[in-house]
Amino acid sequence: MMRGLLVALGFLTRLPVPPGAFDDTRARSASLVWYPLVGLLIGLLLGVLAWLLRDTPPLLTAGLVVTAWTVLTGALHLDGLADSADAWIGGLGDREKTLAIMKDPRCGPAGVLAIVLALLLKFGAIASLHPAPWSELILAPLLARASLTALFLTTPYVRGGGLGAALSSAPRNACAVAIAISAGFCLLGRWHGVVALGVTAVVFMLWRGACVKRLGGITGDTAGALTELIEVAVLVALTVR
Repeated sequence: MMRGLLVALGFLTRLPVPPGAFDDTRARSASLVWYPLVGLLIGLLLGVLAWLLRDTPPLLTAGLVVTAWTVLTGALHLDGLADSADAWIGGLGDREKTLAIMKDPRCGPAGVLAIVLALLLKFGAIASLHPAPWSELILAPLLARASLTALFLTTPYVRGGGLGAALSSAPRNACAVAIAISAGFCLLGRWHGVVALGVTAVVFMLWRGACVKRLGGITGDTAGALTELIEVAVLVALTVR
């Protein structure tokens, strides 16, 4: 089971893990259980950075935190957001065309715009928060990755092969416990946690519904898009509430 944590760390972050971690099929499947914990780790690292920069001008702090966030995650989910944006617009409602566009490695104007808007909203939200926004920076990545666990647990994966297919066979009970613990942890933040959970649930249901309607399920790109959408939505909601 612990090897699953290494796979989750290696896939969701650029933190170094043993090179053979991904060779274990069972570990790849079990990694889904650990996604919320990896999200919590990302949030803690970003929170520490924000605390260290607490006396730095807010705009510079926001820029450095967003840059660190992107580097730490390898822009993995931003790529999924861009591919999904291109495919959703270019696919014109057609399932096969949408899937084909997602496989195209090139990034179109809709994808570029989606990345710019996501980073801009994260930057603006962080710059508008208090000098050391611990709770916000923890809740956003934690809930985004707990949502990935819920997404693969409840939604068909429409592409064959790859890590996404392995995640579909993850241990369901352990995943459910991980999601429940994540929700309970968020509630420790009182109203911050309630707002973040509510926003996450709305974004999750809307995007999952759109994916099922268009594709009959999800792909790795749409899962990445969900991560970015939830991170942005949580940060914005906690800034304007």
